[in-house]
Amino acid sequence: MRKPPTPRLPDRIRQFAHRIDTATPPDRDRAVDALRAFAVLGVVLGHWLVTALVADGGTLHTSSPLQHLPRLAPISWAFQTLAVFFLVGGHVATRSHATAQAAGIPYHRWLTSRLSRLFKPVAALLALWTIATTALLLSGTDFTTVHTLAKLALSPLWFLVVFAALTAVTPLVARLNPLWPLAVVLHVDLLRFGFGAPPGVGWVNLAAGWLVPYTLGAAWTRGELDRPRAGWVLFVGGTAATAGLVGWAGYPASMVGVPGASVSNLDPPTLAAVTFGLAQCGLALLLRERLRRAMRRPLAWAAVAFVNLSAMTIFLWHQTALMATTATGLLLGHLPGLHTPPDDLTWIAARLLWLPAFALTLAVCWAAFHGYERGRPRTRSRVVRTHPSSDRATPTGARHV
Repeated sequence: MRKPPTPRLPDRIRQFAHRIDTATPPDRDRAVDALRAFAVLGVVLGHWLVTALVADGGTLHTSSPLQHLPRLAPISWAFQTLAVFFLVGGHVATRSHATAQAAGIPYHRWLTSRLSRLFKPVAALLALWTIATTALLLSGTDFTTVHTLAKLALSPLWFLVVFAALTAVTPLVARLNPLWPLAVVLHVDLLRFGFGAPPGVGWVNLAAGWLVPYTLGAAWTRGELDRPRAGWVLFVGGTAATAGLVGWAGYPASMVGVPGASVSNLDPPTLAAVTFGLAQCGLALLLRERLRRAMRRPLAWAAVAFVNLSAMTIFLWHQTALMATTATGLLLGHLPGLHTPPDDLTWIAARLLWLPAFALTLAVCWAAFHGYERGRPRTRSRVVRTHPSSDRATPTGARHV
């Protein structure tokens, strides 16, 4: 008896996507997952495009094309998507906490469950880079190079610390009006730039600045942002305020940090970064219905589900993937777009060609660490199960807290 022919790869992908689609509860808001995936991939691509590791003699140091080509600042507007992540995070956390309360789950159990998803993957990153930095120092690698690499590798952790802190205070801020933290950001910037307050005052905005989109997410949960008018007010108002701050108040045009710049919009967040985030949140809210329609396509939904399942792995290891590719490339000499100064458009063109190499290296990191970070499933299944009360897709058989 003849065996049936093995399905071709495109057919197998479509079948797998169809199984994921049919396994997803019909009441799940797929737009939430799409926005989270967009935010994560935006951060990754932004870092890969504007982070340069320049080989200068025996050392590596960071640079950025935005440092040499400031007219490219609009690139940062497309890839600085953290506000959308905090918007979705606030929405999901407040909804999850309300569900836990209704089920009688104590606050400490709810918080432990939420934070364990964030910090378990960090252990693998810290372990690997502790070993790597120790080995580099013992081998005589220049300290500046080691410091540059370690700082880049661990830079994603600041985000996790802030996100964890906001998650912990979710019950306190669930009904907070976003105008209150926005007012704090405004007054902090007035003190910093208008009255010459010490620069350390600006770090108040590390919490207040990201609390603005986080509390907008809570307002989304309460149904206060369901009307299109809310999205338009945020988008138009945030865009106009950002344009005014950049054009007339002297704020940097780049929405990411630029090496050597006297003021960064992100380190710590400025009022311009927050108003820009408001515009992004408004646009995200306006796109919800279109995203819901787009996510009805099985292939699109399968891709979004995969990114959500792998979000922590992608986020934590994308800088390591960039550095591993850069270090390996040094064996072939100083390669354009990888080791050369990012001071012209030729570097940009070359860097675009390196993006697939970064993605391939990140795929290797994913294969190495994703199983540990999620916990090995007791039973293997190729179907993805989703639950409307969960904030991410969960593979059948995987431990779900």
